[in-house]
Amino acid sequence: MLITCSTPSLTSSAHSLSCGAFSGYATSRAFITQIKQVQRHCSCQSFNHSSKDNSYISLSNENSRRKILLFFLSTTALFPTRRSSAKTKNKNPYDERRLLEQNKRRQKENNAPDDFPSFVREGFEVKVITPESYVKRDSGLIYWDIEVGNGDCPKDGQQVIFHYVGYNESGRRIDSTYLQGSPARIRVGTNALVPGFEEGIRGMRPGGKRRIIIPPELGPPVGPSTFFSSKQFEVFDVELLSVQDCQRRTIGFYSDIVCS
Repeated sequence: MLITCSTPSLTSSAHSLSCGAFSGYATSRAFITQIKQVQRHCSCQSFNHSSKDNSYISLSNENSRRKILLFFLSTTALFPTRRSSAKTKNKNPYDERRLLEQNKRRQKENNAPDDFPSFVREGFEVKVITPESYVKRDSGLIYWDIEVGNGDCPKDGQQVIFHYVGYNESGRRIDSTYLQGSPARIRVGTNALVPGFEEGIRGMRPGGKRRIIIPPELGPPVGPSTFFSSKQFEVFDVELLSVQDCQRRTIGFYSDIVCS
């Protein structure tokens, strides 16, 4: 004996419904109601094993499969699956305010200088907040001329003599030539300076004072021999004392650079 499901005729308004196929419903509630009616009216019948009956059953099974396929296609159209999308983090508009206040509080605890820039950091994303007096260059370097000096800006091969104080994002002092008791002496264009620091000091004039904000991409390679932190901005208050010309001096087999 083979089992198959017979299909009674049901009507609802101007639409008809069968056990295998469904078409056009005014509302999803009516659709669900008619499905339940079909389930209650579907019955199972038995057929004898004769060649004629077998061919009829085979054709009936094929029609049933087609009707089931049409049923799933129609239900998919009526109730489309919601499109999946990646979860995105909605930033709370008050997060920036909270992080800014937190940064300012730490800077105050570290006795940061006046008009010190603020850093709103969330992971590796950092927003630098500065007064309008600061200038941002295309390279990412940010600076503020506290005092503009006199004379010419340093050129490749010349020696610059300067004092500086270095700070991290929280305003904590990390280095100072004032505390060391002597200024730094570096020749420009010899890769002896941090890229961002050299870019900032090249635009200064003797006697000038400048605050330089160096982004991580213009900082030095991070390692145990440096005080730079990975993905951290560094701030330097620089005072350019003088710019000196340099010449190579050779005495016998000895050769050096003399700057004056």
